[in-house]
Amino acid sequence: MFFRTSRTFFFLMLIVSLHSCSEYQKVLKNEDVKAKYDAAQKYYNEGDFKRSNRLFEQIAPKYIGKPQGERVMFFLADTYFQRKDYNMAGYQFERFIRSYPKSEKLAEASFLGAKSYYKLSPIYSLDQSDTDKALLKLQNFINAHSESEYFAEANAMAKDLTTKKEKKQIEIAQQFAKLGEFYLLDYSKSALAAVDNFISDYPGSIYREEAFYYKMKAMTNLAMNSVEYLKKERLLEAKSAYAVLKKQYPETKFEKGATYLIKKIEKELQQYATESK
Repeated sequence: MFFRTSRTFFFLMLIVSLHSCSEYQKVLKNEDVKAKYDAAQKYYNEGDFKRSNRLFEQIAPKYIGKPQGERVMFFLADTYFQRKDYNMAGYQFERFIRSYPKSEKLAEASFLGAKSYYKLSPIYSLDQSDTDKALLKLQNFINAHSESEYFAEANAMAKDLTTKKEKKQIEIAQQFAKLGEFYLLDYSKSALAAVDNFISDYPGSIYREEAFYYKMKAMTNLAMNSVEYLKKERLLEAKSAYAVLKKQYPETKFEKGATYLIKKIEKELQQYATESK
């Protein structure tokens, strides 16, 4: 009995599916733009964004300059978004914003366009061009639509992307500082430039403590590998970097590494004290 019921249900679903496909193919080939519009809206409401997208693509050029054009262009962009085709969604929402700057859907389109680029943002270790673009779009939305229902989510996404960029920058500084251990002065200088820029650009970063530690590490490496007439001055600068780290973060999680470095610095400076005596 169970198998007979299951088989019947399967055939019913197959018939419905075939009918639906046949209906879709008919409207797809139909020259009646209004029929396609109605079908596209129907499929959209049912969550069938693939079919809805195809039909909106077909009719969009026919509605340019017409009252329904605004609605068609918005739903076309949104069907791309719903299908997770974020490249096309971002592009189509940008077109919508340019074409209908006074639309009631402007805030939503701006948000979804920005969110499309947010979705395209790669992991922090890769090129962050899409992240930069997403941040710009999100910031534009935040500045222009502070009363929007999407405002809080936009802020959260912007914060997430900023943290991702910070992580990439701090890892660059970390890598330069590590390379600087191997008697490579240029890498130590690059590490210093990277951390100084980081501290200046991201004053509220969760990676700020790391930046102060890598600055001390880079300055220590630079001092240790310097020519003699520059060494003492750079050792003192490294010692000052340690003092800054401890002042900012008395219970720093880099205590072990910082203590090791300051002992090296003090040991080297002791030689100059002995020589002066």
